[in-house]
Amino acid sequence: MILPMASVRLLRGEHILQLFDEWIERWHHQPFVSETADQFDTALEGLHRANFELWHQEDKARDRRAEDAAIASAKRAIDAINQRRNDRMERCDELLLEELSLEKLPNSQAELHSETLGLMLDRLSILSLKIYHTREETGRIPSPPGHRERNLRRLAILEDQRNDLAACLDRLWQRVLRGEARFHVYRQLKMYNDPDLNPVLYDKSAT
Repeated sequence: MILPMASVRLLRGEHILQLFDEWIERWHHQPFVSETADQFDTALEGLHRANFELWHQEDKARDRRAEDAAIASAKRAIDAINQRRNDRMERCDELLLEELSLEKLPNSQAELHSETLGLMLDRLSILSLKIYHTREETGRIPSPPGHRERNLRRLAILEDQRNDLAACLDRLWQRVLRGEARFHVYRQLKMYNDPDLNPVLYDKSAT
Protein backbone atom coordinates (compact mmCIF):
# COMPACT_ATOMS: atom_id res chain seq x y z
CA MET A 1 0.00 0.00 0.00
CA ILE A 2 1.25 3.49 -0.88
CA LEU A 3 1.66 5.57 2.26
CA PRO A 4 0.20 9.10 2.40
CA MET A 5 2.63 11.99 2.29
CA ALA A 6 2.55 13.13 5.94
CA SER A 7 4.12 16.43 4.90
CA VAL A 8 3.29 18.70 1.98
CA ARG A 9 7.06 19.16 1.56
CA LEU A 10 6.93 15.65 0.12
CA LEU A 11 4.37 16.61 -2.52
CA ARG A 12 5.38 14.81 -5.70
CA GLY A 13 3.36 14.12 -8.81
CA GLU A 14 4.45 10.48 -9.05
CA HIS A 15 3.37 9.78 -5.48
CA ILE A 16 0.03 11.53 -6.00
CA LEU A 17 -0.69 9.35 -9.05
CA GLN A 18 0.16 6.20 -7.09
CA LEU A 19 -2.24 7.24 -4.32
CA PHE A 20 -5.01 8.05 -6.80
CA ASP A 21 -4.60 4.72 -8.62
CA GLU A 22 -4.56 2.75 -5.38
CA TRP A 23 -7.63 4.51 -4.04
CA ILE A 24 -9.59 3.96 -7.28
CA GLU A 25 -8.78 0.26 -7.29
CA ARG A 26 -9.74 -0.12 -3.62
CA TRP A 27 -12.97 1.86 -3.85
CA HIS A 28 -14.20 -0.26 -6.76
CA HIS A 29 -13.91 -3.42 -4.66
CA GLN A 30 -14.26 -2.43 -0.99
CA PRO A 31 -16.51 -0.17 1.09
CA PHE A 32 -15.01 3.29 1.54
CA VAL A 33 -12.93 3.60 4.71
CA SER A 34 -10.60 6.56 5.13
CA GLU A 35 -7.10 5.60 6.24
CA THR A 36 -5.62 9.09 6.31
CA ALA A 37 -4.77 11.09 9.42
CA ASP A 38 -2.84 14.09 8.13
CA GLN A 39 -5.07 17.06 7.21
CA PHE A 40 -3.68 17.44 3.70
CA ASP A 41 -3.91 13.72 2.97
CA THR A 42 -7.52 13.79 4.18
CA ALA A 43 -8.35 16.74 1.93
CA LEU A 44 -6.63 15.05 -1.03
CA GLU A 45 -8.48 11.79 -0.41
CA GLY A 46 -11.75 13.73 -0.08
CA LEU A 47 -11.15 15.49 -3.40
CA HIS A 48 -10.44 12.22 -5.17
CA ARG A 49 -13.39 10.50 -3.52
CA ALA A 50 -15.72 13.28 -4.70
CA ASN A 51 -14.50 12.83 -8.28
CA PHE A 52 -14.91 9.06 -7.93
CA GLU A 53 -18.53 9.50 -6.82
CA LEU A 54 -19.19 12.11 -9.52
CA TRP A 55 -17.96 9.72 -12.20
CA HIS A 56 -20.49 7.08 -11.26
CA GLN A 57 -23.36 9.50 -10.68
CA GLU A 58 -22.74 10.98 -14.14
CA ASP A 59 -23.09 7.47 -15.58
CA LYS A 60 -26.46 7.08 -13.84
CA ALA A 61 -27.65 10.48 -15.06
CA ARG A 62 -27.03 9.43 -18.67
CA ASP A 63 -28.89 6.11 -18.49
CA ARG A 64 -31.60 6.44 -21.17
CA ARG A 65 -33.50 3.51 -19.63
CA ALA A 66 -33.79 5.14 -16.19
CA GLU A 67 -37.01 6.64 -14.86
CA ASP A 68 -37.27 10.42 -14.61
CA ALA A 69 -37.16 10.24 -10.80
CA ALA A 70 -33.86 8.33 -10.92
CA ILE A 71 -32.35 10.92 -13.29
CA ALA A 72 -33.50 13.77 -11.06
CA SER A 73 -32.00 12.04 -8.01
CA ALA A 74 -28.69 11.55 -9.80
CA LYS A 75 -28.60 15.21 -10.91
CA ARG A 76 -29.22 16.42 -7.36
CA ALA A 77 -26.49 14.12 -6.08
CA ILE A 78 -24.12 15.52 -8.71
CA ASP A 79 -24.76 19.07 -7.47
CA ALA A 80 -24.04 18.10 -3.86
CA ILE A 81 -20.92 16.08 -4.68
CA ASN A 82 -19.58 18.79 -6.97
CA GLN A 83 -19.87 21.29 -4.12
CA ARG A 84 -17.89 18.91 -1.90
CA ARG A 85 -15.31 18.50 -4.64
CA ASN A 86 -14.80 22.26 -4.89
CA ASP A 87 -14.58 22.58 -1.10
CA ARG A 88 -11.86 19.89 -0.94
CA MET A 89 -9.96 21.49 -3.82
CA GLU A 90 -9.87 24.80 -1.98
CA ARG A 91 -8.95 23.03 1.26
CA CYS A 92 -5.90 21.46 -0.42
CA ASP A 93 -4.73 24.94 -1.42
CA GLU A 94 -5.41 26.36 2.04
CA LEU A 95 -3.36 23.65 3.74
CA LEU A 96 -0.49 24.00 1.29
CA LEU A 97 -0.39 27.74 1.90
CA GLU A 98 -0.61 27.28 5.68
CA GLU A 99 2.46 25.06 5.71
CA LEU A 100 4.32 27.32 3.29
CA SER A 101 3.61 30.31 5.55
CA LEU A 102 5.70 28.68 8.29
CA GLU A 103 8.70 29.22 6.01
CA LYS A 104 7.57 32.69 4.91
CA LEU A 105 6.45 31.34 1.54
CA PRO A 106 5.13 31.89 -1.05
CA ASN A 107 7.35 34.82 -1.89
CA SER A 108 4.98 37.79 -2.26
CA GLN A 109 7.20 39.21 -5.02
CA ALA A 110 7.31 36.01 -7.03
CA GLU A 111 5.47 35.43 -10.30
CA LEU A 112 1.78 34.68 -9.72
CA HIS A 113 0.65 31.38 -11.23
CA SER A 114 -2.93 31.44 -12.54
CA GLU A 115 -3.59 27.76 -11.73
CA THR A 116 -3.35 26.56 -8.15
CA LEU A 117 -1.96 23.26 -6.90
CA GLY A 118 -5.50 22.25 -5.86
CA LEU A 119 -6.80 22.77 -9.39
CA MET A 120 -3.96 20.68 -10.79
CA LEU A 121 -4.63 17.92 -8.26
CA ASP A 122 -8.28 17.91 -9.32
CA ARG A 123 -7.30 17.52 -12.97
CA LEU A 124 -4.92 14.67 -12.08
CA SER A 125 -7.71 12.98 -10.14
CA ILE A 126 -10.07 13.13 -13.13
CA LEU A 127 -7.39 11.89 -15.52
CA SER A 128 -6.70 8.96 -13.17
CA LEU A 129 -10.37 7.97 -13.30
CA LYS A 130 -10.40 8.25 -17.10
CA ILE A 131 -7.33 6.01 -17.30
CA TYR A 132 -8.82 3.37 -15.01
CA HIS A 133 -12.09 3.15 -16.92
CA THR A 134 -10.44 3.35 -20.35
CA ARG A 135 -8.14 0.49 -19.37
CA GLU A 136 -11.23 -1.49 -18.36
CA GLU A 137 -12.67 -0.90 -21.83
CA THR A 138 -9.55 -2.34 -23.50
CA GLY A 139 -10.40 -5.70 -21.92
CA ARG A 140 -14.17 -5.62 -22.35
CA ILE A 141 -15.65 -8.84 -23.74
CA PRO A 142 -17.72 -8.83 -25.85
CA SER A 143 -17.13 -5.46 -27.47
CA PRO A 144 -17.75 -3.88 -30.89
CA PRO A 145 -15.16 -4.31 -33.68
CA GLY A 146 -12.19 -1.97 -33.18
CA HIS A 147 -13.23 -1.16 -29.61
CA ARG A 148 -10.03 -2.44 -28.00
CA GLU A 149 -7.78 -0.66 -30.50
CA ARG A 150 -9.66 2.64 -30.13
CA ASN A 151 -9.38 2.52 -26.36
CA LEU A 152 -5.70 1.57 -26.43
CA ARG A 153 -5.10 4.74 -28.45
CA ARG A 154 -7.16 6.77 -25.97
CA LEU A 155 -5.29 5.20 -23.06
CA ALA A 156 -1.90 6.21 -24.48
CA ILE A 157 -3.09 9.81 -24.91
CA LEU A 158 -4.52 9.97 -21.38
CA GLU A 159 -1.34 8.56 -19.83
CA ASP A 160 0.80 11.09 -21.71
CA GLN A 161 -1.46 13.94 -20.59
CA ARG A 162 -1.43 12.79 -16.97
CA ASN A 163 2.35 12.39 -16.91
CA ASP A 164 2.79 15.86 -18.42
CA LEU A 165 0.48 17.42 -15.84
CA ALA A 166 2.20 15.61 -12.94
CA ALA A 167 5.55 16.97 -14.18
CA CYS A 168 4.04 20.48 -14.38
CA LEU A 169 2.80 20.15 -10.80
CA ASP A 170 6.29 19.15 -9.65
CA ARG A 171 7.88 22.08 -11.44
CA LEU A 172 5.41 24.58 -10.01
CA TRP A 173 5.80 23.21 -6.48
CA GLN A 174 9.58 23.41 -6.65
CA ARG A 175 9.39 26.96 -7.97
CA VAL A 176 7.12 27.90 -5.06
CA LEU A 177 9.56 26.33 -2.58
CA ARG A 178 12.42 28.27 -4.16
CA GLY A 179 10.47 31.51 -3.92
CA GLU A 180 10.14 31.87 -7.69
CA ALA A 181 6.36 31.40 -7.99
CA ARG A 182 3.26 31.89 -5.89
CA PHE A 183 -0.43 31.04 -6.01
CA HIS A 184 -3.62 32.08 -4.23
CA VAL A 185 -6.67 30.14 -3.11
CA TYR A 186 -9.12 30.87 -5.90
CA ARG A 187 -12.62 30.50 -4.49
CA GLN A 188 -15.11 28.84 -6.82
CA LEU A 189 -18.03 30.71 -5.19
CA LYS A 190 -20.65 28.40 -6.66
CA MET A 191 -24.11 29.99 -6.76
CA TYR A 192 -26.42 27.18 -7.82
CA ASN A 193 -26.48 25.43 -4.40
CA ASP A 194 -27.08 28.63 -2.42
CA PRO A 195 -30.80 29.35 -1.78
CA ASP A 196 -29.95 33.05 -1.39
CA LEU A 197 -28.14 33.29 -4.77
CA ASN A 198 -29.97 30.89 -7.11
CA PRO A 199 -33.10 32.77 -8.34
CA VAL A 200 -34.98 29.55 -9.00
CA LEU A 201 -34.57 28.64 -5.33
CA TYR A 202 -35.21 32.01 -3.74
CA ASP A 203 -38.16 32.83 -6.02
CA LYS A 204 -39.88 29.64 -4.92
CA SER A 205 -39.11 30.25 -1.25
CA ALA A 206 -40.51 33.79 -1.57
CA THR A 207 -43.82 32.46 -2.82
